[in-house]
Amino acid sequence: MIKTATLTHPTGILKATIDLPASKSEANRALIIAALAGGNATIENLSEANDTQLLNRLLQTDTETVDAEDAGTVMRFLTAYYAVTGQQKTLTGTERMCQRPIKVLVDALRELGATIDYLKEEGFPPLKINDFKGNGKKHLKVRSDISSQYISALLMIAPLLPDGLVLELEGKIGSRPYIDMTLALMQHFGVSATFEENTITVAHQNYKPATFTVEPDWSAASYWYSMVALAKEAEITLPGLKRNSYQGDSAIVDIMNRLGVYTGFTENGVELSKKHCQKRLAYDFTNCPDLAQTIVALCAALGVTLEMTGVESLRIKETDRIQALQIEVLTMGASLNEITPGVFRMEPAIITKRELAFRTYQDHRMAMAFAPIALLEPVQIQEPSVVRKSYPGFWDDLEKAGFKVVMS
Repeated sequence: MIKTATLTHPTGILKATIDLPASKSEANRALIIAALAGGNATIENLSEANDTQLLNRLLQTDTETVDAEDAGTVMRFLTAYYAVTGQQKTLTGTERMCQRPIKVLVDALRELGATIDYLKEEGFPPLKINDFKGNGKKHLKVRSDISSQYISALLMIAPLLPDGLVLELEGKIGSRPYIDMTLALMQHFGVSATFEENTITVAHQNYKPATFTVEPDWSAASYWYSMVALAKEAEITLPGLKRNSYQGDSAIVDIMNRLGVYTGFTENGVELSKKHCQKRLAYDFTNCPDLAQTIVALCAALGVTLEMTGVESLRIKETDRIQALQIEVLTMGASLNEITPGVFRMEPAIITKRELAFRTYQDHRMAMAFAPIALLEPVQIQEPSVVRKSYPGFWDDLEKAGFKVVMS
């Protein structure tokens, strides 16, 4: 079993054209909507990410026990899908998945008439999903400061409810672009909704057959932006990316414009090149929390002082990402501390000449966020296979760009 990937940087200019994986965020929503539409939909460029391939398989299985593994969207989306379609299922996952809260979603589904029981600890998977008896309730209040996946799960099943759904979001709305993405995909498949202030209204209606082509993944693009920022010279082309994307992680364009990467949009995608990098960055990651690891690792390597907010949801991801980052930036002599509640500051340090080793904590984004640092010094990434969750071809693409990747 491969335990370590040792990376050394390419010599000369970093130059490559990289076909990014398709967005698993878009693909997983499209798969659920297609299933709710009775399967009368065509999804093109389906993501090869493990999360998406897993969801695709599970939607086609008739087994009573379903394993969502470590996939958050799979767990949350299937909970709502099985509930509203009245399927009797036991839904479980990895040890870490069974530590990730799901009470907000289960409480909401119960209010709508679902019968869901916790098989172990209250508020956490595994779940036993039984009958759905619509009780006519259509107005829900749901916390919106924990995970937008709960909200997206409820929205996608809303058209099937006898009276539709009025969803009132309480608190600071986190990851709003993911909610907007869900609504846009629902509209693509014929379902209209309104989002006014903190209330989303979806009437009872039917999804319509349609063809949907999944975009390349902006989250995956972020790692290539990081590489351009760290390279002495770079010309990277990423085909298929759009300026007006459904994906909130397209915010990487603005962030990296401050950290030394110019984005040139063309008819075919984007072309990345180097520009001036500022030495301090303050950023609110509320709408794009999945970019935080990339930016923390990059700023530590660039010597940029970073102040970040809007990262509360990172505590309940594949790992406690805040804690993992605090530990791993120490390897580079940097420090990441919470200076006031919800506000984190990272003070970087100059990397000394030595091989750097980073742990991944069973988290795909930890592996890919720290890999670009190999452009400065040789890097070891432990448990490199974690990238299969969202970007299975990541290590192959590094080799295409001239990196030496040794698996051992």
